[in-house]
Formats: sequence, C-alpha cells, structure tokens
Amino acid sequence: MEFARTGWLEELPTILWAYRTTPRTATQETPFVLTYGAEAVIPAEIGVPSGRVQNFIARDNEEELRLNLDLLEARREEAAIRMAKYKRQIARHYNARVRPLSFKPGDLVLRKNSVSRLQGIGKLDPNWEGPYVVKEADRAGYCKLAHLGGEEVPRTWHNSNLRIFR
Repeated sequence: MEFARTGWLEELPTILWAYRTTPRTATQETPFVLTYGAEAVIPAEIGVPSGRVQNFIARDNEEELRLNLDLLEARREEAAIRMAKYKRQIARHYNARVRPLSFKPGDLVLRKNSVSRLQGIGKLDPNWEGPYVVKEADRAGYCKLAHLGGEEVPRTWHNSNLRIFR
C-alpha cells in the first residue's frame, strides 16, 4: 500500500515523455516537435533496431536539425491553422443542437441569480429570479428588462442569462 502512494514519482518521467511525444488530435503534431523542431527518438527505438536508428548518419544530422529549426515557425503556423479548423469543427458539432433564443418586447423572462447577485448564492437559494418584462431586445441577444411594475432594471442582460417564464 505504501508503494502505491510513492511509486508515482518514479513513473512521472515516463508519463511526461509519453505526453510530450504523443501527437495531439487538434494539431496533428507532438508538443516535442512544436518545441524543438524534431521528432524525439523514444527509448524503445534505441534498444530495438528501427529504420530511424539504422539510417542515422551523424554528419548529416546537424544539417537536418538546423533545417528543422529554420522550418519550425512554419510548422507551428500550420499546427495553429489545423487547431483553429479543429475548433471550428468541434464548435459546429456541439452548436448543431443549440436553439437560439430571441426575445420580443413584452415577453416574461427569468434572470440567473448568479449573474445579478441580488439574492444569496448559497446551495439552497433559488437559481433564477423574476419574472421580468422585456422592454427592448436587439439581434445581438441583449435585452433591457423591467420589473412587472414598469421600473427598469439597471443593467442590460444577454440571452444566455435569461429564460422564458412559463
């Protein structure tokens, strides 16, 4: 049992090495490549003859490393482009089921209590407050709210912090 609590320290370098040399889905590159400009040779490749180790030529290695460093910035830019494309794909996937809310003047809405902080935000306190009446609404998703008596609420609120009152 004592080994289970202290054994992680010996495993940490192996885990960090694996993390640094595993290609990321978003960039299709390893963090090691994006930092140093060259692929790392994993310890298993040194003991077992592999193509990379067998075809290693020491005098050409220095020139190739310099070339990799010269091309590193371009490789990072390509990785950033791939990451942005990946993020757009993920956002499109998750936003496909989102129904946009649009409010019209006169709609009754509730407002998140955590945003206004007018009431406490303890465990048993309500999550929503209101109802409020929408006085104005714009296309960007912001609404001016009023109390049911007509008194305007001081700040403008975004749709993500509102819910239709039913």
